[in-house]
Amino acid sequence: MSCLLFLGHFVALCFWHVSAVTVESDNYDVQQLEFGEATLTCRYRLEKDQIVRLEWKKLDRNGDVSLVYFNNSLADELEKRAKMMGPNIWFSNLSREDSGKYRCEVSAPQDKRIFQEIVIQLSVLVAPSVPICDIPSSATSGSVVELKCREKEGNPASEYKWYKNGLAIERSAKAVNSSYKVDKATGTLHFNTVTKEDTGEYYCEANNKIGKPQRCPAKRMQVDDLNLVGIISAVVIVSFVIVLCGFGVCYLQRRGYFSGK
Repeated sequence: MSCLLFLGHFVALCFWHVSAVTVESDNYDVQQLEFGEATLTCRYRLEKDQIVRLEWKKLDRNGDVSLVYFNNSLADELEKRAKMMGPNIWFSNLSREDSGKYRCEVSAPQDKRIFQEIVIQLSVLVAPSVPICDIPSSATSGSVVELKCREKEGNPASEYKWYKNGLAIERSAKAVNSSYKVDKATGTLHFNTVTKEDTGEYYCEANNKIGKPQRCPAKRMQVDDLNLVGIISAVVIVSFVIVLCGFGVCYLQRRGYFSGK
């Protein structure tokens, strides 16, 4: 008896699933180059023939929802470069702002399950722009120095590689100065202690495998030792001037120049 009850419950669940509205897509992760074309597919099956309510919505990175297709029409900003192909949306002249999650919602009021939705990720691929590099022109031996490199246009996010005198700086390479660290994700080249051997022309390259890699103009960083002799000489000269001024003031005071008479 218990087996029959279980079998009946299983059949009922299967019938419920088959008789309810179901929604699916041919591709849940759509990737296309900027200025290209893309189609977001949304197929649905119904228990009964009926008029459904179909809506597309976009979810941005902040979680805000905007309407894309509703009341049987596209949003105003999409009318000139998108169109409906049945329940599917076809985009032309894609821009980077089109990237995001798109939700296809289908409502079928006469089915046992009257609503279902799917989410499709659209990624518009953009080549990196020329990165902006922050490279100091001079540094002192033994000091901490950080070179920075960043670009904000590429999608997916770029990885960064640093070059010195035209040769790539690799984390695994053996170098005279082994105290540096390259962060490929943030674009920083960090020296714990620079030496004179680190003097050279540096530039950074950004690459996300979309289009050609981009690099910033090369800039020379000069590393010099601390000039202790010059510092001591400067201190001696300043001290001598101060002492000389002090003697001068004393002499003038004895001569009565500050007496007011």
